[in-house]
Amino acid sequence: MLSYYSKLSSEVYDLDKYIGSTFGDIAFYRDRLATCKGRILEPGVGTGRTLIPLLEAGFTVEGFDVSDEMLRICRRHCAERGLETNVFSGKMESFSLPTKYEAIIIPTGTFLLLHERDDSIKALKNFHHHLSPGGKLIVDIFLQPDVTLNQASTKTWRTENGDVITLEKKVIEVNYIKQYTVSHHRYEKWRDGQLIQTELEHFPLRWYGVEEFKTILEATGFHDIIISADYEQGLYPTNAHQSITFEAVAK
Repeated sequence: MLSYYSKLSSEVYDLDKYIGSTFGDIAFYRDRLATCKGRILEPGVGTGRTLIPLLEAGFTVEGFDVSDEMLRICRRHCAERGLETNVFSGKMESFSLPTKYEAIIIPTGTFLLLHERDDSIKALKNFHHHLSPGGKLIVDIFLQPDVTLNQASTKTWRTENGDVITLEKKVIEVNYIKQYTVSHHRYEKWRDGQLIQTELEHFPLRWYGVEEFKTILEATGFHDIIISADYEQGLYPTNAHQSITFEAVAK
């Protein structure tokens, strides 16, 4: 079974969350970074959905990802737009750079892919280490309030050349004690009624409570923490289905 964001899953991500698509997060991040004149790092940069609009807005942003396929797509998108930046392979919990950043951003719940608590704590400590004093960490999380085991859902995309890609996914494990789920994703690519490619993906995903995550950030050395719901600055979450953004300052 393949790790997440191999070839087909990266292609689907690019089709589904194309450059220019937004959940309200792009404008929010652009606004929260408005005073940032230095370098910005995006761990889990993916295909560049967030990175590219920020580059086009004049920010100095670079990023990394564990997926070579995602990085390949991101570099292609940058080249098509004449944008130059540094995107490279790395892990949130272990990357090591000589650079100190003015901001580190992790949009759209990407941080939750670190489903083991120890790894996520290491990553937060690593982010703090790579931030300048007074630098910002902005990270999105979400809850998982409606977990149904072994119930499959299917979605379909059509590529530019007419191929059809289907995704069947289902949650096969939920660990309420350690706070993560595991889903299985099955991707299939079809051409003229013939199956030409298939891919299986093991997809673990963590969740944190709102106040729990704030406490962890404080214990890691962050302060002046602002919590926002659905990209409304300072609006505290009121239901379990909202996206939740933490903005914290490194000591």
